[in-house]
Amino acid sequence: MAFLEVAKLNAFYGKAQALHDVSLTVNAGEIIAIVGANGAGKSTLLDSIMGLTRISGDIRLEDQSLVGLGSAAIVKKGVGYAPERFNLFPYMSVRDNLLVGAYTARDDIRKNLATVHKLFPRLEERKNQETSTQSGGERQMVSLGRALMTSPRLLLVDEPTIGLAPKICVEIAEALTKMRDELGATIVITEQNANFAMTLAERLYVLESGHIKAQGTVDELRNDKRLTEAYFGH
Repeated sequence: MAFLEVAKLNAFYGKAQALHDVSLTVNAGEIIAIVGANGAGKSTLLDSIMGLTRISGDIRLEDQSLVGLGSAAIVKKGVGYAPERFNLFPYMSVRDNLLVGAYTARDDIRKNLATVHKLFPRLEERKNQETSTQSGGERQMVSLGRALMTSPRLLLVDEPTIGLAPKICVEIAEALTKMRDELGATIVITEQNANFAMTLAERLYVLESGHIKAQGTVDELRNDKRLTEAYFGH
């Protein structure tokens, strides 16, 4: 049984359909990546898992359906979300932004703060700094840290490297790997940067115009023309 299963998922914004019969599975303790060009539907897929879009199909976590649940209930089921462009409170401190993520895991605040600070020591050093004054890499660390404050078993991370320098991308990759290896998190990332995704994930799903065009291990897809076509067209 897959840890997360998405089956024949269709997602809609008003009358516009953004995802078409998308199916995927994620095993416990795995890092997978959803890759594709801008506008492929990657963020919509994660939003749908979080209950933020109108959908048909099924989404199951440990064989329990998440369909029809609100976002807060999905977080309580053990799903953490670090959305694209951070969605932080810009005039609140790093510490206060992290504490916002703890509303469903109040009993674990001290433990989770210690975990976040161990992964990202810079956040402890700058705990009183407003996030509006931070670099893009630091804000991404706050976003990931805030998701960890929910005590997630499944972590969804949308475009973790967008706009970041290569050195910071390496730091983010190392942190995500530690979240899997040391914290036992199962991780789904979306990425436009296919090279980054292939250094981090074990398996890839290639999304194009709301359709899954290819799937497989990194080695299977590394030279697959469908990966190139998803970015540059036929």
